[in-house]
Amino acid sequence: MITKCRSAVLLLFVVLATVMVYASELRFCLRSEPKTFNPIMVDDDAAETVRYLTGGVLVRVNRQTQALQPELATNWKVSRDGRTITFSLREGLYFSDGTPFTAEDVASTVKQLMDPAVHSATGDSFRSGQGNVVTAISGKSRIAITFPAPVAGLDRLFDQVAIMSAHSQKKEMAVLGPYYLSDYKPGNYIMLRRNPNYWKKDTAGRTLPYIDVLWLEIQPNRDIEALRFKRGEIQIINSIDSEYYERLSSSMPGALHDAGPSLDSEQMWFNQVAKAPLPEYKLAWFRSQAFRRGVSEAINREDIARVVFGNHARPAVGLISPANRLWFNTKLQPIRYDPSGALKRLQQDGFQMQNGALLDRAGHAVEFSIVTNSGNKYRERTATMIQRDLGKIGIKVNVVTLDFPSLIERITERFNYEAALLGLVNNELDPSAQMNVWLSSGDNHQWNPRQKSPESGWEAEIDRLMRAQASAVTPGDRKRSMDRVQEIVAEQSPFIYLVNKNALSAISTTVQGASPVVLRPQTYWNIEQWTVATSAAGGGK
Repeated sequence: MITKCRSAVLLLFVVLATVMVYASELRFCLRSEPKTFNPIMVDDDAAETVRYLTGGVLVRVNRQTQALQPELATNWKVSRDGRTITFSLREGLYFSDGTPFTAEDVASTVKQLMDPAVHSATGDSFRSGQGNVVTAISGKSRIAITFPAPVAGLDRLFDQVAIMSAHSQKKEMAVLGPYYLSDYKPGNYIMLRRNPNYWKKDTAGRTLPYIDVLWLEIQPNRDIEALRFKRGEIQIINSIDSEYYERLSSSMPGALHDAGPSLDSEQMWFNQVAKAPLPEYKLAWFRSQAFRRGVSEAINREDIARVVFGNHARPAVGLISPANRLWFNTKLQPIRYDPSGALKRLQQDGFQMQNGALLDRAGHAVEFSIVTNSGNKYRERTATMIQRDLGKIGIKVNVVTLDFPSLIERITERFNYEAALLGLVNNELDPSAQMNVWLSSGDNHQWNPRQKSPESGWEAEIDRLMRAQASAVTPGDRKRSMDRVQEIVAEQSPFIYLVNKNALSAISTTVQGASPVVLRPQTYWNIEQWTVATSAAGGGK
């Protein structure tokens, strides 16, 4: 009897020991080929993924708390005029190739970043005025960086700046992040290996990261990606659509994660370009605040979130998502679905219902087309639901789907459209990242881009406020300006914000230490703390 008990205990011990065996590799997919491995030149998602996993930064925005935390810098200080930031650096650190890390590497990186001949998208975020950026080094571990004019949110912008070695021969291979680029086969995979010189340690003093090798497999087909995840051949899907989420959750419920509303938005807008090939009466509709607000109030956002996105979206409030804890104006609420109130608002602007159709003052029936990109079933379904909702107040909507290049040409060059339905992907918390959208002179001021001067009083006010927040030194002043911008956008509805899609991801239950969030990267933001158990085969069992 005693022998049997000891055998059972021994068997249990063996089983538990098996569970605690960890894999040295992890695999996931990139949906496109990275355009570059130079961290200064990153402007696509695949290259950003590699930069995040390999690049050491001075400070990091914690993707969970949204607070700024020290990394290669132990502390920092921004001057009162917002032009200079001084960093104190960690000492005794080395790049992955063994080269020492000093302030000289920071100075060299900043010089490359701000070189106008380089055309760095990351560097553009720091461009605040004419003149050169000056660096001043004090010893090996202290550096001051001075810009020609104040830079809004200066310290947080360094979250995107991976420090490069000033002396290594293969600069893209010498990194300060948890992994370094070891192998690359175009069209197939990128292999990242554990950085043997990574500076972080766990509470027990063990050097991070735990996982030795990351395989980033280049796979644009999402059906194949989902199938491979289900088979356990890859361990994470960093961002997953609601349809795939539901498809996988039925058989793998423990592997699917909904972190709540993301920073991304879906919205529609009306063409307000004066030279657009539109009848004058339609342009008058689209430039009417009452018309835009009336249309907005007649759209059932709750239905769109439920039917189109399977409840994995939330009615949107405005240009800043509630997921952005720092900048969202908490006084604002989503536009309430109110078709009767919408009709009253339109009637006050001279529109009248006759025989079930809405007519303007001159007797023109209210009818317009919404263009969106073909093949995007979420937008196609959203447009159909808008068509249904607006039909209830006598507005006839035609849905037109176009291939993406043709759509972009129509809305950005020829302006040959009436209304459009698209989305905005937001990677950054700071509102200055949206300057090109909200300045009336901006290329992405979609409803009426590239204005020589603001064509409306409210656009002029937004211009003033956006420039004010960009040059303000104190966070409080910036916040007050951005709160007012959000209020004006809610009042004027140049973009009719529909929903914020939820941040959905899939993580194998063999992965331990993951904590999905709403900010990119949603899953692997803390990958250095992950382990992968080998015993539990598959992604959901």
